[in-house]
Amino acid sequence: MEYENKHVLAPMVRVGTLPFRLLAAEYGADITYGEEIIDHKILKCERRVNDYLGTTDFVERRTGEVVFRTCYEERNRLVFQMGTSDAVRALAVAELVSKDVAAVDINMGCPKSFSISGGMGAALLSKPELVHDILTTLRRNLNNAVTCKIRLLNSSKDTVELSRRIEMSGVSALAVHGRRVKDRPRDPAKWSEIADVVSALSIPVIANGDVFDYEHFEQIKIATGN
Repeated sequence: MEYENKHVLAPMVRVGTLPFRLLAAEYGADITYGEEIIDHKILKCERRVNDYLGTTDFVERRTGEVVFRTCYEERNRLVFQMGTSDAVRALAVAELVSKDVAAVDINMGCPKSFSISGGMGAALLSKPELVHDILTTLRRNLNNAVTCKIRLLNSSKDTVELSRRIEMSGVSALAVHGRRVKDRPRDPAKWSEIADVVSALSIPVIANGDVFDYEHFEQIKIATGN
């Protein structure tokens, strides 16, 4: 999985499903993230090959709901993003989907209450030991690339410090969303603080936030030195 100079489709809840990911790839996305799926949800699923659609489906055993769907065409560019607060559960999920995705990503930036109340998403930003435990557990046991996505902390110094600890876990790349937990979507992303992370790390940094058009790709690359 190569991350340098790539156009990346960000994970989007209720949007980043298989049809949208395939469409994004047609328009130039080199890497596509699936929508965030909570670890407990996917662990209730079984993997089924859907010959009719030509897909691989992860279906909840009790309800028959398709929780996650993919296909061979996107195998080498697909990132499975999960919400988790436990290294053992995270590994169980990763092992379940590992043969069908290129990389596994841990969401460490979601500010929604359902995520934070479960110790997931942005709640992990204040738990560097748990962050290290989850990421190192995945790295030691998977052949897939392992990454995570964070938000900015209260200061650029704090963001850089956490990013360095994440790099030490052996991840292949780090995605940084240029807003703090308290920021709203209408608040401008702070690209300059993503640049501080880029300059501090040796692994690829995926800049995220306020990229809505092709011209924004080049603008954010210049602004972050990425």
